[in-house]
Amino acid sequence: MNKIVFRALLAFLVLTWAQPLLAQQATKDQMVVALSSPGKPGTLHLKLVGGGIRVIGTSDKNVVIETSTRGGRRESGSSEAPAGMRRISQADNMDVTAQERANHVYIKTQSWQHPVDFVIRVPRQFSLQISTVQDGDVVVENVAGELEVANVNGSIRLKDVAGSAVLNTVNGEIIADFNSVTAGAPMAFSTVNGKLDITLPAKAKASLKLKSDMGEIYSDFDMTTDDSAPKVTRTAKNGTYRVNTDNWTYGKINGGGAEFMMKSLNGDIYIRRSK
Repeated sequence: MNKIVFRALLAFLVLTWAQPLLAQQATKDQMVVALSSPGKPGTLHLKLVGGGIRVIGTSDKNVVIETSTRGGRRESGSSEAPAGMRRISQADNMDVTAQERANHVYIKTQSWQHPVDFVIRVPRQFSLQISTVQDGDVVVENVAGELEVANVNGSIRLKDVAGSAVLNTVNGEIIADFNSVTAGAPMAFSTVNGKLDITLPAKAKASLKLKSDMGEIYSDFDMTTDDSAPKVTRTAKNGTYRVNTDNWTYGKINGGGAEFMMKSLNGDIYIRRSK
């Protein structure tokens, strides 16, 4: 008899403990966005407050958006209902909209309420203007275009991409692997706390502008560097002079080309040659 009571009590405790977990399971959804001009390059626009972004280039002609919430709304006040009242809203409601205009896809969501994670499949020839602030990383795979990516508290990773890029983080590393770059297009990579690890095609031509305040700079390219004295700029205003010293490292790979700027305040910089 005692065994039966114990088993019943154990089952009750397991079910009670599991209820909050079930309530916090991610809410998932999917939508397909048709392009006005299938087969032609387009641009994806997405700004998140909370959540991660993963963009994958495919051979499809549409944009497929998969979203999932992690459950649990950000606290913005008391979660207890006033006396005599009951809660009728659901905390995990996810409001995601997508609008297409001339091959530009604009995605909006209320990610400030709770983190929303995106997995977005786009045609391979697609440019990106995407960013997030917290609660996630940004990953881009197999995409060719003009890639503008920002993250505040998280990393940025580009795999098997082509074109040009402007990447910026505050607290996170940047790892980017290019299989080709747009000739003559400048690029910029910057972070405050984190390393930069950039892989370029072996024949890429670039003029490098490099700076790591609290780190080292490494490369396996046959790079020519400018070892001259730091550049000094003098400006005059209201009869006073201001002198700025340029402590950047300048170099060229394969004879030079468009400027590639790489800067980290607290992290090493790696410039790798693709094998």
